[in-house]
Amino acid sequence: MSLAHSAATILAKELKTEFRSRELLGTTVIFVLIVLVLFSFTFNPTSSESRHFGPGLLWLAFLFAGSLMLQPSFLREQTNDTLAALRLAPIDPFSILAGKMAANFLFLLLVELILLPVFAVLYNVAILPVLPQLVLVLALGTIGLATTGTVFSAVAAQARLRELLLPLLLLPVLAPVLIASTEATAGILRDPSELSLVWLTFLCAFDVVFLTAAWLFGEYLLEE
Repeated sequence: MSLAHSAATILAKELKTEFRSRELLGTTVIFVLIVLVLFSFTFNPTSSESRHFGPGLLWLAFLFAGSLMLQPSFLREQTNDTLAALRLAPIDPFSILAGKMAANFLFLLLVELILLPVFAVLYNVAILPVLPQLVLVLALGTIGLATTGTVFSAVAAQARLRELLLPLLLLPVLAPVLIASTEATAGILRDPSELSLVWLTFLCAFDVVFLTAAWLFGEYLLEE
């Protein structure tokens, strides 16, 4: 079975599992919505203040969403030793990671697109004129978040204090992605709008490096 076909099968399984229960998506959307609303109550921003502080608050909320959604990636496979069965299957070990990365990326991007209009209303920011550039930055930043989060979720799933270990592993590594995504988003929301090629290049490089590392060490990451 080819890598692409195996990864697509894993992706289909993840999508079917989530959309059958809808527990994780619904919980995450509600949680991050509460976070954005609470942030908006801390100050009464003008449009210029929102363009300055809003991107950081937005990506911090997305980080909370990622921490909540990425934790169960491999935990659900341990209930009936599903991960062991997947590892015994005649497929490339990276296809397991790739399928879960793709699923986490789609889940996170869906949550972000749902929350963008809420962010625009609460923080008095116009996003429609810059929506294509904003979606591009969201996609690149979310690839980095989903890639690293899936990798560290695989590592943390084998640990005793896995609920505590994942955020401790994830936050330091994701700091460059959060900084680059926040700066790129701030440039897009600035008046006049400016899409920084420097930060876009940084995000692309980060995504390529971690995807390559996951491909090279995928077999070792899934070992118990």
